Amino acid sequence: RGYINPSRYLPSFTIVSAAQLAMAVASHLAAAALLFPTFLVGVVGNGLYLWVLGLKMRRTVTTLWFLHLVSCSLLFTLLIPFFAVSFLMGFHWVFGTAMCKLLNTCISVGMFTSVFFLTLISLDRYTLTHHPIWSRHHRTVPRAQKLAVGVWLTSFGLSAPYLAFRETREVDGGRIICINNYALSTDWNGSEMQDLGRRVHLAIFMVRLLLGFLLPFCTIAGCYGLVGLKMKEKKLVWTGKPFKVMMTAVVSFFIGWLPYHLHHGLKLYEKEVPESVTGALLVIYTFASCFNACFTPILYLFVGEKFWQVFRTSLLTLVKAAFVDDLGSSAHEPRTQTSPCLD
Repeated sequence: RGYINPSRYLPSFTIVSAAQLAMAVASHLAAAALLFPTFLVGVVGNGLYLWVLGLKMRRTVTTLWFLHLVSCSLLFTLLIPFFAVSFLMGFHWVFGTAMCKLLNTCISVGMFTSVFFLTLISLDRYTLTHHPIWSRHHRTVPRAQKLAVGVWLTSFGLSAPYLAFRETREVDGGRIICINNYALSTDWNGSEMQDLGRRVHLAIFMVRLLLGFLLPFCTIAGCYGLVGLKMKEKKLVWTGKPFKVMMTAVVSFFIGWLPYHLHHGLKLYEKEVPESVTGALLVIYTFASCFNACFTPILYLFVGEKFWQVFRTSLLTLVKAAFVDDLGSSAHEPRTQTSPCLD
């Protein structure tokens, strides 16, 4: 069995019992059934959050960070239907090679961009508490915008390999799968290609684990630890709404993406790890990452008091304007018919 064996990148149902097959099919159907409502809630939640941040709140460095963070979530949310269809069809890929490459590149961009912005937010909190004078002179929206552009470009650069490595391949029964070909060769079972593929796979995994998980985690934990010490030194209480929003974003991100890195780490030892384990992790990380991207903005609504007030006021104003315009546009209806509760 070669290292880059297509059948290893998804659960294999060729030599399994009827009970195992039924359980696998049931888990995939359940995941797909959960992904569709997750998609609907995510589009609405991220869209409303983006609307309020972009149009209804004053542009500051903090709102700029979260504006881009929610943009990442919306990007990821729009990809959910592809996952759901793939689950429903038993991981049969029907969208073509171009979408195989583009979809996985977008997933990687969303992951890197999210964690980089969360890291910037924690560094921003640190500089505000430990270097207030420097922040007053250098913490500006134009500079933050340049950093945001740099984050997106860096994320795309780290994700670009998917445009080369990701491809479609036909396996048993005419099924098409979307997988990584790290050796960039059609010789899937050649010993030299196996060794090359393993080395490239290991290098990419280490870069993603280091830059997309470990270093950001250490940075975020260190920054919030130092912020906590400063607040304790000044005898302040950790009750600020901005802090709760940030901690919610950080916790939800790491819970959402930890299964992703576990899955890709186990794939390095695919010969020793049962396919049922990697298959289960694939389902778990897909749903966890989608859930994280969709429902994090909903959590913001509950912990961000100022945002909730702006959101409620903006939504009420929008509904009021829609009703007033509708009632006022009819010539045969006088203004006195407008409901007093809308005025």
